Amino acid sequence: MSHEKLPLEAFFNKIEELKPKFIERLSKAVSIPSVSGDETLRPQVVEMAHFLSGELKNLGFHDIQLRELGVQPPPVSDPNLKLPPIVLGRYGSDPKKKTVLVYGHYDVQPALKEDGWATDPFKLTVDESNDVVYGRGSTDDKGPVLGWLNVVEAHNELKLELPVNLVVCFEGMEESGSLGLDDLIAKEAKQYFAGIDTTCISDNYWLGTKKPVLTYGLRGVSYYQVAISGPGADLHSGIFGGVVAEPMTDLVKVLSELVDTNGNILIPGVNEMVAPVTDKEEGLYDPIDFSVEELNAAAGSETALYQNKKDILKHRWRYPSLSVHGIEGAFSGAGAKTVIPAKVIGKFSIRTVPDMDPRKLDELVIGYVEKVFAKLNSPNTLKAELVHDGNYWVSDPFNDSFTAAAKATEDVWNIKPDFTREGGSIPITLTFEKELGTGVLLLPMGRGDDGAHSINEKINISNYINGCKTLGAYLHYYSKA
Repeated sequence: MSHEKLPLEAFFNKIEELKPKFIERLSKAVSIPSVSGDETLRPQVVEMAHFLSGELKNLGFHDIQLRELGVQPPPVSDPNLKLPPIVLGRYGSDPKKKTVLVYGHYDVQPALKEDGWATDPFKLTVDESNDVVYGRGSTDDKGPVLGWLNVVEAHNELKLELPVNLVVCFEGMEESGSLGLDDLIAKEAKQYFAGIDTTCISDNYWLGTKKPVLTYGLRGVSYYQVAISGPGADLHSGIFGGVVAEPMTDLVKVLSELVDTNGNILIPGVNEMVAPVTDKEEGLYDPIDFSVEELNAAAGSETALYQNKKDILKHRWRYPSLSVHGIEGAFSGAGAKTVIPAKVIGKFSIRTVPDMDPRKLDELVIGYVEKVFAKLNSPNTLKAELVHDGNYWVSDPFNDSFTAAAKATEDVWNIKPDFTREGGSIPITLTFEKELGTGVLLLPMGRGDDGAHSINEKINISNYINGCKTLGAYLHYYSKA
């Protein structure tokens, strides 16, 4: 792709000019408490879907559909609770243009003023002097979703043709497991989503607060549990201590053999599955703006296992990790209770990376746990199993879509973006890639300190407005790739 700058000044100026209108649009969206995890708020989630479809209609989208997904599977208190619809829409259908699918979600995490919010979470609070707006969903993911609509509006006002065909797919259950979306994508791959050239998702964040990023990889997760059972019921340690085999003692032994204090996974064969870091990939870490101080600040402690940027980032994004999460069935309250639990369940997960095969990982993990337990010669019984898993995702950061996004970012922010991965998972990236056979780009709008699932969620006004410019510029550069 040529690296000459496209003449986008008029578009950027129009975005600036429409800033009050775009903030007003975000204000309306934030005021709808579309919390997917709260059954009592389901009507508001549906209201948010209708709000979006109305906005799409006003902007000149066509083939707008609210796709029903049926009733929500258990556990739910209302067996007739309907899932919120998927909002689909198209803008343009020129066979000579490339077609870009944009995905986002219109549901949000729960939020109550009494959780510790400084403002009403469902009323957008604008603080111009500090360049911030506060409100639930402002950064995750209503701001980015509206960003795409703002881009179209700016083009309409300029009577400037959108350089690509745009297809939107907005869901209302992302914060509650994206129920029904995988099936819809598979069903529509050759129909509504036919002819898609690439997919762009804006539902993640910069690594820090100063420098924009493009994200080309996410770790996966495999979550396991180990149950150890012994006595028929909980027992009194004064009567049975020292005369029966205690499940808790066995479990602590087993869990202690999974990972060491320095984070090294002790299960043979796991590290051998990890793809080696290439020289080209190694080079992506050099310019990244990050430090051990930032890690310590985010952790609220000085407990970092690594003291340099590259090691920290590779162990966050590029290498697997094993975390022990908890023990079910054990006494955990305040005070002293002299009980021997009859059955305890230890829970742990492994964050997975290329080229780890999840089924081979299951075999290694379960086989190893059984072997460690067998060495104890305990009369108790053990059962180890996978609870759930989601695969890792990695894209080519040097492809047309990423190159276009990098150019757009540089135009808007006057700096080359960092190419990052993330330690967590966004399973839907894989679904789009697999079902549509296209690449996926993660193009974040917000900053690393936005507090997406926390109290006082915010987005910087400059990120919201410059984010709109970046999304629009990306479409222009991608159309020329």
